[in-house]
Amino acid sequence: MLSDILLIGDQHRKAAEAIAERVFVDKEVMEEVHPGRKFIVAISGESGAGKSELAHSLALILKKEGLRVKILHTDNYYRVEPMKRRADREQRNFEAIGPEEYDREWLNRNIEDFRKGRKATMPCVDIITEEVDMLITDFANIDLLIIDGLYAIATEGIDLGIYIDLTYHETKKNQLLRAKESTDEHRWKVLEREHQSAVKLKKLANTFVSRDYKVLFRD
Repeated sequence: MLSDILLIGDQHRKAAEAIAERVFVDKEVMEEVHPGRKFIVAISGESGAGKSELAHSLALILKKEGLRVKILHTDNYYRVEPMKRRADREQRNFEAIGPEEYDREWLNRNIEDFRKGRKATMPCVDIITEEVDMLITDFANIDLLIIDGLYAIATEGIDLGIYIDLTYHETKKNQLLRAKESTDEHRWKVLEREHQSAVKLKKLANTFVSRDYKVLFRD
């Protein structure tokens, strides 16, 4: 997202270093089994857990190792644009909050664009204007895709699924610092609904980042 706020710390960098080692091992194994297939990492976790910070840190490490990396933020794929989302959620009594809020067809199409090395038209939310811009990306020379977002690990065909095991209660300070959305009763109701959805997705991950940002792998 344009104008996003990143609060990158040593914990994000150290976790990214551990994950990068796993990426190179898994990528090498995958290439032996599926020559030419491109590698996809997905990072999920609740709001404020540090998904974007971890994704950015991981991308920089992989770049230093010679890989061309693109980050895809699933928050750009909401069906309802930012300025209308609050009213829409209240009208639906917060019941529709979850993976179905995303335009999965568009998201999957862009992921397929990456796999095929094609040019893609992608949505990009400008946080300042709260408008959705269109971004043209050429995936021809991109080696690896990092998908980050609350429901990113629910994406089909990912190769490494990472879940940051921090709840919105534990990252409340980050919510206030980022100030992406108002921190009123509406916001906390949204976070509670997101929490309920996110917990169900933990089982899809094979890599976990603990509350103290230790990286745990599950074979």
